[in-house]
Amino acid sequence: MRVYLGSDHAGFELKAALVAWLNEAGHEPVDCGPASYVPDDDYPVYVMRAARSVIDDPGSLGIVVGGSGNGEQIASNKIPGIRAAVAWSDETAQLARLHNDANVLSLGARMYSTADAVGWAKIFVETPFSQEPRHIRRLTMIADYEKTGKLPPLPGTA
Repeated sequence: MRVYLGSDHAGFELKAALVAWLNEAGHEPVDCGPASYVPDDDYPVYVMRAARSVIDDPGSLGIVVGGSGNGEQIASNKIPGIRAAVAWSDETAQLARLHNDANVLSLGARMYSTADAVGWAKIFVETPFSQEPRHIRRLTMIADYEKTGKLPPLPGTA
């Protein structure tokens, strides 16, 4: 699996640990930056490149890392077609893929241990989308909104 990664200064060390784990697990990590620790860098520069790379490379995934993971998730979700999810447990990492077909995982390096974050990345990368009709229906609503700007119709209207 090709996995694009991006971070900021707060996520720099965790990103390096994730790249190492991905290599050891036989995946193909692509580091979108930063290449070195810069204490006042800006996460959108790197995480949006990682997210854009996921869109440009169908079948790939992304992992973005910052202090909390929140800003990184928000920035990634600005790229049309990205479904970025923050994980903070085994279950949230699994459900991001299983129910939401998330293609980017956002992690907060200051929120939990490196071991936990790597474990959630493993779950995320190894969990397939369920293909359940109710989840496909919901994702179609989101994709349609991205294309048209029109909200999904309320139940009973159309």
